Amino acid sequence: MIKRTGSSQPGSSHHFEARYAALPMASGTLYNLDPTVSSVRIYVFRAGQAAKVGHNHVLSAPEFKGYFFLAPAGAGASSFDLEFRLDQLEIDNPDHRSTLGKAFASKLSPEAIASTREHMLGEDNLQAMRFPFVRIRSVQISGEAPKFAAKIAVELHGQTRDIWLPLSVTGLPKNLSVEGSLVLRQTDFGVKPYSVLGGLLAVEDEVIVEFKLSGFTSPKVAPS
Repeated sequence: MIKRTGSSQPGSSHHFEARYAALPMASGTLYNLDPTVSSVRIYVFRAGQAAKVGHNHVLSAPEFKGYFFLAPAGAGASSFDLEFRLDQLEIDNPDHRSTLGKAFASKLSPEAIASTREHMLGEDNLQAMRFPFVRIRSVQISGEAPKFAAKIAVELHGQTRDIWLPLSVTGLPKNLSVEGSLVLRQTDFGVKPYSVLGGLLAVEDEVIVEFKLSGFTSPKVAPS
């Protein structure tokens, strides 16, 4: 279920590091999510009567900030946050596309990739200049390792929605590995999916977000 929970100032930062820095670390374990050994992928699909002349796209977030706090009281007292910028997304990395089979088999030129970036992140779609951040924050966590259910608040395009999703968590307590995926509808966040020629060539409203996150114990968070 997705519902509106409000909005925040576009382009501002919550500096959630301060919240994690204030946690009583002696009574729990803090993990710093590491983008160099993690992956966040977003899959966007072609639509419209002329879809065959278009392309599916894969976006990735090579940089992000994220923390996971494992409370001794269990999942219900634990929390996590993840933040990345739309304007730092990598679009259609050929190495990523090559692993996805026939639907992503087409090879895109640098010019085509630049055009995709302009269309997806520009003023007619995600408006990355006005709303640069995507933020994911845990609201509620239940279950036991390795399987959890998490209610998360997703902030995109200056609006926030709550979504439930399953998580697979391994490696505890020394390290942390989290895998999961979710479906976002762009229109739920006030985003108009890309469309030209009266919808003859377009992208689907639904996008898939898939993540594999790895984290390591962190003794201290320095608030920024």
